[in-house]
Amino acid sequence: MKIFKTFSAFLAILILTSSIATADTTISKEGQYIFNTLAFYLGGVLVAFMAAGFCMLESGLVTNKSVSTIAAKNIGKFAICSIIFFLFGYNMAYGIPEGGYIGSFTIWSEGSKLETGYSDSSDWFFQTMFVCATVSIVSGAVAERIKVWPFFLFAVLMSGFIYPISMGWQWGGGWLSTAGFSDFAGSTLVHACGGAAALAGVMVLGARTGRFTGSGSKRVMVPFAASSIPLTTLGTFLLWFGWFGFNGFSQLAMGTFDDATAITKIAVNTHLAGAAGTFAGAVVSRIHGGKTDVIMMLNGALAGLVAITAEPLTPSPIAAMIIGSIGAVIMYFGTKMLENFGLDDVVGAIPVHMFAGIFGTLVVPFTNGDTSFATQFTGVLSVCIFSFVLSLGIFKALSATTGLRISKEAEKLGTDKAEIGVVAYAIRD
Repeated sequence: MKIFKTFSAFLAILILTSSIATADTTISKEGQYIFNTLAFYLGGVLVAFMAAGFCMLESGLVTNKSVSTIAAKNIGKFAICSIIFFLFGYNMAYGIPEGGYIGSFTIWSEGSKLETGYSDSSDWFFQTMFVCATVSIVSGAVAERIKVWPFFLFAVLMSGFIYPISMGWQWGGGWLSTAGFSDFAGSTLVHACGGAAALAGVMVLGARTGRFTGSGSKRVMVPFAASSIPLTTLGTFLLWFGWFGFNGFSQLAMGTFDDATAITKIAVNTHLAGAAGTFAGAVVSRIHGGKTDVIMMLNGALAGLVAITAEPLTPSPIAAMIIGSIGAVIMYFGTKMLENFGLDDVVGAIPVHMFAGIFGTLVVPFTNGDTSFATQFTGVLSVCIFSFVLSLGIFKALSATTGLRISKEAEKLGTDKAEIGVVAYAIRD
């Protein structure tokens, strides 16, 4: 009898434990809400660190005379874009009717519900960091000859209209989304959009005085040497680390087995694409230029990361490395092409973000059969033309009204002294 009672108790415990284990495999709606909200929050924090990355990268690549200006522009646009996206940018993007083109000119408001699957505030926070990153792309390209306040005005229009409208065509459920366009984390919607705007700015502003010789070749070491390669490297690392939030948490959920697995797979592919881009930048600069150019290695890493952003989930790790490598090669020759045209992109933003972003978006159908090359091309063309044309008009309007470019005297003096009044580096006894 004692043996029977002992066996019965053991069996009851086993059944109870099995039932609990089975119940634990399914997270409640509230549990999923918590994990998904945490994903948006953690992703937003990581992407926010990319603002520091852009600032350090640009500060290192400009000359000593423009570092304080870069700092002012980056902290300024970070604040401006956040405020504008709150006031109307978010609803311009996410208030679009299904298959439509533009949202509503209204202030964002909190209205979290358990049924949504995540808090509204976490979503706003995450998405705001993306618009800040988009405008940052423009900042570095037009550095050292643009006035600070006209740039701030451009940041208002970029974050309030250009980016939200074109981004909403896809992520807001607009016409590109219904057409089948695919851009997972923004190779085109963020990077090519920002790169196209940067191209417009560079064309309107013109090159820095003395940047190119009469024959069209560029002057590198004097007087346009980068102020700090270590600072540029630090910026690249910060951007690289931030990309794990940029891509990984664009899964937009973390409350299930599939979502958690996807986030980690995205992290692997993102990292390998950046690593392959770095190596490709080293190889192509050595073979083609005769030197292992550290700037091409750093921009190669970024180009690889940009290229994989359109689809970081479906490729195999080997495919991710191939995509990253090709993105870096495109960046290298794209940089040379811009120089041949006399276009002065100080940090290489256009080849890194626009050229590699377009490539990454167009190759998505190789690994994701849910879209097509025709649809991808339509999306790329639409976003880039929209961003370029509107940015070109804005820059020309600013040039004709408030003035866009600093004077030759101010350029010779340096934007830090002419625009900010604070020098970045002061050697004291």
